[in-house]
Amino acid sequence: MANENETAPRADRAVTMEKVVALAKRRGFVFPGSDIYGGLANTWDFGPLGVELKNNIKQLWWKTFIHKRRDMVGLDAGILMHPKVWEASGHVVNFNDPLVDCKTCKSRFRADHLLEEKLGIADAESLSPDEMSAILRDANLPCPHCGNRTLTDARQFNMMFKTTIGPVSETGQNVYLRPETAQGIFVQYKNILASSRVKVPFGVGQIGKAFRNEITPGNFIFRVLEFEQMEIEYFVPPEEGEQHFESWLAAMADWVQLIGLTPERVRIREHAKEKLSHYSTRTADFEYLFPGSLGWGELYGLANRTDFDLRSHQEASGVDLTYFDQANNRRFLPHVIEPTFGVERTFLTLLIDAYDEEETVDVNGKADTRVLLRLDPKVAPYKAAILPLAKKPELTSLAWSIFERVQDELGILIDYDETANIGKRYRRQDEIGTPFCFTVDFDSLEDGAVTVRDRDTMDQQRISIGDVVVYLQGKLRA
Repeated sequence: MANENETAPRADRAVTMEKVVALAKRRGFVFPGSDIYGGLANTWDFGPLGVELKNNIKQLWWKTFIHKRRDMVGLDAGILMHPKVWEASGHVVNFNDPLVDCKTCKSRFRADHLLEEKLGIADAESLSPDEMSAILRDANLPCPHCGNRTLTDARQFNMMFKTTIGPVSETGQNVYLRPETAQGIFVQYKNILASSRVKVPFGVGQIGKAFRNEITPGNFIFRVLEFEQMEIEYFVPPEEGEQHFESWLAAMADWVQLIGLTPERVRIREHAKEKLSHYSTRTADFEYLFPGSLGWGELYGLANRTDFDLRSHQEASGVDLTYFDQANNRRFLPHVIEPTFGVERTFLTLLIDAYDEEETVDVNGKADTRVLLRLDPKVAPYKAAILPLAKKPELTSLAWSIFERVQDELGILIDYDETANIGKRYRRQDEIGTPFCFTVDFDSLEDGAVTVRDRDTMDQQRISIGDVVVYLQGKLRA
């Protein structure tokens, strides 16, 4: 991984956010939300290939951090929780953004972002709303949208979505869509202890939706209103917080390597003491070097939350959440180490990191650009494609039999494609990240072999039809 003070080279990268967005829509990874109605800002739908990539990310994460570890269990908590949960956690009071409105065009902006981007004020988020308002009044900034100098003072705006349980809003109960998945784990911590054979230190993992009503800068799916988190709350004895923090830092670095991200484009950044959240004694972010103006952006986070959450919920609920350590005959509130992973951030980073362009020559000798996604086979939507050379019954019949055998024996998702010439089909599979293509040709009817093509190198070799499953199995394991 890159050092925090190093800058990875940009010149050799063909990718831009615009290219990724175009490919994502063209190939069915991501569509704008409510597209036929002109879209809804900062909402996105994941298409046929997108949902497969998302599921592969989540399944690999669950297998890696829940199934393979004896100190981990899982949870699927509800999106709606008692409103007192969010009072105890501090979200009602502290989960706010400083916003300004334009009186002319009614647009809304983050005040700290305006100070940073328009006036070059570093660390503007540390200023109070009154301090931000004074600076904005002195600068008399124009609205970034309409140009009128009619911005209001900054004020705090809570980012939780509010809704009502009950048929009539006047008599119903006000609740919130959860802004994070963590609190569900803390609230169910006592039940998990009582029902599972777990002892501190242990962790609870969860994958689920969260919602934040925040002003976003529009960097595709980098920050959205509705998103999925893959989150762990790891409960430890108070004196062991630092050692488990380091252990999870290493485990997260291993995950970055497992999904195939380029090491030079990832760095770990420790938060300065004065920038820590109110619940944290130490926080570190895994950052990725995104293309264009986005630059280094947060990918994953790791925080030592101490006993803030359990203590807050214990005080608010009146329920004893302490843990009795039989081996040492003592009782304590565990501290919590929190590794958090965003599904959409992972998804976007994989697309960006895997995107590549190569200058090649087509069959007619003309210069051509090959676009491909060098996705690791573990997360690629399709693990392979079966391609008959021509749409002839004898070839398609054999190709279908190979397709069905591979799917049945390996239980993986593969593609079958018999439309267009073989060159166009190869390029189609390259662009969606399929690692291997198996081509059934007329010689296959005689020699019982197929041609397998590697996505990254375009190398081709002949293998027996009977060896296709073993070949693919070995490649996927490697």
